Amino acid sequence: MHRFLAGSALLLLLATPPLLAQRKAAATPTATDLVRLENQWAAGLVKRDRALFEKLLAPRFVYTENDKLMSRADVIHEVAEGSDRVTAARNEGMLVHEYGPVTAVVTGWLVVEGRGTGGAFTHRYRFTDTWVKGASGWQIVAAQDYLAPK
Repeated sequence: MHRFLAGSALLLLLATPPLLAQRKAAATPTATDLVRLENQWAAGLVKRDRALFEKLLAPRFVYTENDKLMSRADVIHEVAEGSDRVTAARNEGMLVHEYGPVTAVVTGWLVVEGRGTGGAFTHRYRFTDTWVKGASGWQIVAAQDYLAPK
C-alpha cells in the first residue's frame, strides 16, 4: 500500500510542472482582460483617475487592507484625493483564477512608490481582487491588500 502511495505521489510530482506550465501559458480572453484592467488600476493610482475607479469598483465594493475595512466611497476618495501622492505603480506576478464566465479572482503584487506625510515610500502589497462581469463589464466587488513588511 505504501509503495502505491509513494508511486502515486511521484507520478503527481512529475506531472505537476507541465500542468503548471500549461496553466501559465494559456491566456484566456478573461485573463487578458483582467490583467489589462489591473494594470489600468496601477496607472490610475499615479493619475488619481477618479473616473477609472468609479468605473472599476462595483456599487457594493468592499476593501480590506491589513486591519482596515473601507467602502467604495472611502477608496475612491483616498486614491483620488488622499494625502499620499503616488509617483509610480506596477503589478508583478499576477495570476487569474477563473470561476466560470462571469467571476474571477486576480492575485499578485502591487508595488507603489510615492511621497506621503512621512516622506518618500515604496510599498509592496500582496493583493487579491474579486471580479464579476455584469452589464457594465468587469468590476471589482471585493479586494484585499496586505502591506508586506519592509
